[in-house]
Amino acid sequence: MSPRLTFLATILLLVAACGGGDDTGADASTLPESDTTTTAGGADTTTTAVGDDEEAMDGVHTASTELGEILVDPHGFTLYIFTDDTNGDSTCYDVCADLWPPVSGETSVSTGLDSTIFGTTTRTDGSEQLTVNGMPLYLYIPDANPGDTTGQDFGGVWFVVDGNGSVIGGPEASTATTEPTDDRDY
Repeated sequence: MSPRLTFLATILLLVAACGGGDDTGADASTLPESDTTTTAGGADTTTTAVGDDEEAMDGVHTASTELGEILVDPHGFTLYIFTDDTNGDSTCYDVCADLWPPVSGETSVSTGLDSTIFGTTTRTDGSEQLTVNGMPLYLYIPDANPGDTTGQDFGGVWFVVDGNGSVIGGPEASTATTEPTDDRDY
């Protein structure tokens, strides 16, 4: 199989594995470039979408989008929660995490946000993932530009959050009431 067909087949598998079913219109040509960084200890890497001319802000902050003021990473890329995560633990691994990379627990938070609502959770590989109100935070690879929100309501389980950590357009961000929506194993 040609490398291009292999790449496209991989993207289709990623979409299907992570709550696919809606038509986001994303294709391989809209995927952003990635910047891989190694966290303390050199053991884990986090892939974060970064534009060539994007300048990083001071940590996670809010940005104005068509959905309102939402949390974004230091480069302005939208952050999401996965409602299948329960009790503050991430359930997005392997193929799912390839499409929805976890936000490193070492990511700083802007002084303009209430730092008490942010924390971390330990992933199965031992790395730390940033949380808001106990819910793990993720990026979405098909968001090609800062402020894109193409992952919003993806599969009915992925949602953006505002600066207070409240889910926008979806279920409450409470770890006590969040239940898995299906039998997906990721």
